[in-house]
Amino acid sequence: GEALEHDSRRSEKSIILLFAESLRLCFSSRRIWLIGVIVASFEGSMYAFVFNWTPALQSSEVPPPYGLIFALFMMACMSGAAISTISDGFIKPGLRLALAFGAAAIALGIAASSSGNLKRSFASFLAFEFSVGVYFPSIGIVKSEVVPEHVRSTMYNIYRVPLNAVVVALLLTNMSIVRIYELCALLLGVAFVSILAIMSTPGSFSDDTKTVKNV
Repeated sequence: GEALEHDSRRSEKSIILLFAESLRLCFSSRRIWLIGVIVASFEGSMYAFVFNWTPALQSSEVPPPYGLIFALFMMACMSGAAISTISDGFIKPGLRLALAFGAAAIALGIAASSSGNLKRSFASFLAFEFSVGVYFPSIGIVKSEVVPEHVRSTMYNIYRVPLNAVVVALLLTNMSIVRIYELCALLLGVAFVSILAIMSTPGSFSDDTKTVKNV
């Protein structure tokens, strides 16, 4: 019994120390906290899109085929992931993310200005889903290069805190769909600026990781 209690206390202590170290690294490395901004901005916009694309495509004249629309969204997402994988050898993940964020911001900006135009809204949603497909393989590579392995799982959980805050803020406020997509486009602009800031930091991603480990 004493051995189990001792192991439990030691495990709790190690978790607390790991969390404290993750927070320290988050504030000491520019790239690490910028990735947190990117995750909160892009994935927050993605979740807001998931909750709002159905009412955005509603029509009183012709009921939308939601099953077919969702299937096309998934196909666009898979196409983006495939393009991301194919281009991995000659387009850096940071550049892919910058292109995806720019395209996604333009797509949701068009969706916000096309309220009532179902064809244009649907086309912009497909473009956004394609960007989502490009995002996940690319951000996975960037996060693995920037975040040290010994704190990776803890850091990824820390990233979810601002992400959840963004999602809750967008969903619980009584905003119109147009306003939500405008804010999502703004968040995607923030993600675009953040990835450019990461790319403009001198040195490679691997050099940054070694520096963080030595802090």
